[in-house]
Amino acid sequence: MSTMNTVGRPTTPNAVESKPATLTGGRGLLQDEALIFEGDGWGKTGVDLPKPATDGSDLGDLVRRDPIGLPGLSEPEAMRHYVRLSQKNHAIDLAIYPLGSCTMKHNPRLNEKMARLAGFSDIHPLQPQSTVQGALQLMDSLAHWLKTLTGMPAVALSPKAGAHGELCGLMAIRAAHEAKGEHEQRRKVLVPTSAHGTNPATAAFVGYSVVEVAQTDDGRVDVADLASKLGPDVAAIMVTNPNTCGLFERDILEISRLTHEAGAYFYCDGANFNAIVGRVRPGDLGVDAMHINLHKTFSTPHGGGGPGAGPVVLSEALAPFAPAPWVVDDGDGFKLVEREEDEAEQAFGRLCAFQGQMGMYVRALSYMMSHGSDGLRQVAEDAVLNANYIKARLSDLMSPAFPDGPCMHEALFDDEWLKGTDITTLDFAKAMIDEGFHPMTMYFPLVVHGAMLIEPTETESKAELDRFIEAMCLLAQAAKAGDVDRFKGAPFHAPMRRLDETRAARQPVLRWTAPQGSNAAA
Repeated sequence: MSTMNTVGRPTTPNAVESKPATLTGGRGLLQDEALIFEGDGWGKTGVDLPKPATDGSDLGDLVRRDPIGLPGLSEPEAMRHYVRLSQKNHAIDLAIYPLGSCTMKHNPRLNEKMARLAGFSDIHPLQPQSTVQGALQLMDSLAHWLKTLTGMPAVALSPKAGAHGELCGLMAIRAAHEAKGEHEQRRKVLVPTSAHGTNPATAAFVGYSVVEVAQTDDGRVDVADLASKLGPDVAAIMVTNPNTCGLFERDILEISRLTHEAGAYFYCDGANFNAIVGRVRPGDLGVDAMHINLHKTFSTPHGGGGPGAGPVVLSEALAPFAPAPWVVDDGDGFKLVEREEDEAEQAFGRLCAFQGQMGMYVRALSYMMSHGSDGLRQVAEDAVLNANYIKARLSDLMSPAFPDGPCMHEALFDDEWLKGTDITTLDFAKAMIDEGFHPMTMYFPLVVHGAMLIEPTETESKAELDRFIEAMCLLAQAAKAGDVDRFKGAPFHAPMRRLDETRAARQPVLRWTAPQGSNAAA
């Protein structure tokens, strides 16, 4: 007997339990794909290579005597292998990606087209600067607009990620204290309990000891606790605003005033600038350094260990210590100021070998120019509107961690509403996979028990938000109705069933080992 759910699609009671496992490992038209090393093509190659003109005798003892240990595939086999793997990936091009504090937003194809233009995509960092004037001008324009949007006088473009930007900001702060002869005295960095994990890690990496600052019941920095810990031994504070609970720090001006009175610097984690771009300038709040995740706010591809970018804007006090290089227009054209030149004599050094990620600069500036000032302001407004829409729609079934007042870019729920169901946050997230949605951020921030952090970004339409909300409501109703089996065994329909994540983290298998006696092991 079939019923109709609220979106008009037929459902079958106990449909999950009634579906038999497939005999091949495939699911529908999705193929079960083994590792490329587990293929049977060890004795073949997909290409014909010309016979070597020499016999390699000049290599002496370096001549290979054993099989090379690489699988051989024909062109169709290689193509199918990687296409099948791609079908197992979830992506922003498939559906909403609700990861809070990660901002998986749509990357406009216009940006990609611009980044592939000859002159941007095929230049080399060692070319004479006279031959890359257009690229340097683009970097100068990007720097101008980043400074304009943040109200800060200087920016370092070269950091390649958010954490790299944090490193840049704290090294500039350290250089400033060294210039004043106070570095040996100021050895502490204050970090709120809800901070991104990279904040205390970066501070420790630079050589500071980390002191935790408490949080109030409404999810914000405890100003009294902060004031009690500020003193002549503090080098900086690191505060995320809007913070990781999805809330704007109401006391941000007081936090800034207290910090500067103590002789410390205010580092702002700009990961959530997407929620206030075009609306608030961090420089007006007393911020001394802030990194900007270009992938979060200006729609470049998410770094993920690859080609990311995390420019850092700096206050007047820290600007002299910005890392080289930076772009200047000397009247005869654009040039890069390097450390050895007089203009960069106070720079703390370099963060990377060259100038950073050119492709990310092109994409970010394309995004800015295509939106304009009014469009960037709307980005923040729509991101906040979407998050509050989700919070309002789900608050009757789920429990908001901080129910009073609006949130900013992300809606945060705790697991209070799951009490008595024998279902955990992890169980709920795994069941979301069966419904076709990537889970939200789970168990973070740690200050909220069983946290479920949802960030829709500004790029999702109301129709897509409603589709996501409908699935969340149906799952919440099933959880409260006692349908425990739906959650404890989930996901049932993913290419892989639930993994032992604790064991995977503690005993990862990072290298494939060929079975003894196989051709691959020979």
